[in-house]
Amino acid sequence: MNTYTLFVGTYTENGSEGIYRYSFDSGTGKLTHKKEVAKIGNPSFVKVSTDRKYLYAVEETDRYENSSGGVAAFRIEGDSLVKINSNTTVGAHPCHIGLSEDGRFVAVSSYTGGSLTIFGLGEDGALLPNPQIIDHNVLDTVKTSHAHSAQFTEDGLFVADLGLDAVKRYQWVGNEFKPAAQPSLDMASGAGPRHFTFGNGRQYLYVINELNSTLTTLERKEDGTYLEIETLSTLAKDFTGESFCADIHLSQDGKFLFGSNRGENTIVIFKVDPSSGKLSLVGRESVKGDWPRNFALDPSGAFLLVANQRSNNIVVFKRDKTEGTLQFLNEIALPSPVCLEFLGS
Repeated sequence: MNTYTLFVGTYTENGSEGIYRYSFDSGTGKLTHKKEVAKIGNPSFVKVSTDRKYLYAVEETDRYENSSGGVAAFRIEGDSLVKINSNTTVGAHPCHIGLSEDGRFVAVSSYTGGSLTIFGLGEDGALLPNPQIIDHNVLDTVKTSHAHSAQFTEDGLFVADLGLDAVKRYQWVGNEFKPAAQPSLDMASGAGPRHFTFGNGRQYLYVINELNSTLTTLERKEDGTYLEIETLSTLAKDFTGESFCADIHLSQDGKFLFGSNRGENTIVIFKVDPSSGKLSLVGRESVKGDWPRNFALDPSGAFLLVANQRSNNIVVFKRDKTEGTLQFLNEIALPSPVCLEFLGS
């Protein structure tokens, strides 16, 4: 069995001081060797580069500089982080980081700013000056943009905008990203798309919608466009309280899809039909805490870990790879954990 490094991003108004590192034992499912590795304000989303050399973190605030948020680049050295540099984002409260596979770009989504700041990356992992700014506020005269997550693919760049109820698409043209041939994947009004993931070699796109607690499946057509094929509720039929979706992940084998519900305080589990991409409900598991934000599957695929923001704990579940179900294993205390990122194998 292997031991993996887990980085945890937090909110820092409740006793946390930044980014923490743990060792995760994929034999026992235990988290040990807690270490504070970076003092930074509200690193609510952290992302490790594909080559596992660098970590990038947002500073989710509107007080960084000129009513903006910030983003920082770190070099991973052993069990420590060494800061390379940092910069402002155009727009307050950056909440997500997307990294290109080739290590050329980082895209930072600003929730309050309604914008995307795309930095070039140096060979040393540094954030380069003069980023490209994509302003979503100009796309709609009625709705207010809240860019929430971005992901680079071979097709370009996908951006979930919670305020515009759409996933926007961009492609690389010349020396910048411009609207793609299919510029917008529109969700239901009031859905609030927050995060998304691709399945089966990008044949399917799964979007989790925060505001109406649904999960939308889209299928890629031969011309590269995506069309919706189904939308399912993430909540139990008898749940009557207020709840908001947060994160979404596919199992490494693509057979199961998981989503987090803040309010119902569950992880919902779906089985993926390999021929159609459609989902069937397996069940839901209590997160043993309050307000589950991001969650993560460990590199072995045998465990699922949940960051519960309001109950100040990280919960470890053992995962049945055949059935997709989760079994509570253990938990540790940490103030306001919100993002879990494994370094990998």
